[in-house]
Amino acid sequence: MSVNVEKRIDGPGSDDHVEAAWDLKERIRREEGVLKQRRGFFRDAYRRSETHLLFVDDRLVAFASVRRDGYILFLAVAPEFRGDGYGQRLVAEVADDHRSVSCHARTTNESALGFYQYLGFDIKRRIDNYYEDGGDAYYLKLGESGGIRNRLSELLRR
Repeated sequence: MSVNVEKRIDGPGSDDHVEAAWDLKERIRREEGVLKQRRGFFRDAYRRSETHLLFVDDRLVAFASVRRDGYILFLAVAPEFRGDGYGQRLVAEVADDHRSVSCHARTTNESALGFYQYLGFDIKRRIDNYYEDGGDAYYLKLGESGGIRNRLSELLRR
């Protein structure tokens, strides 16, 4: 069965889908203990960034909020849609639009770390007490090699 995925973008200053993104983020936080941002911080960062959103049957299933410098502030994929390429597609769009792509991930979030490393991100450094709750993070950066960027760009053409 074919699934119709609709892509939408909230540009800087727009918050058309911030509530749907907040609800998805909060569901993941409750179920997995990650994405622990406070509401005010999330809303402000969302409004300052460009957010790529993927909808299935008018339901938000994934989003990525990105700063102008290619830093991924938030990346979330609904658990029931993981493994279907939505996260890869979002990262591919960011990589296609930015020379440099980077992000932070909790040192304890093995699934996120595995995902980013699979896509070609390298751990550049560990930052202790990075998160408000005292959690540690890794700073990750997408490799500069043409191979990984070409592979991500190929995802966009599918």
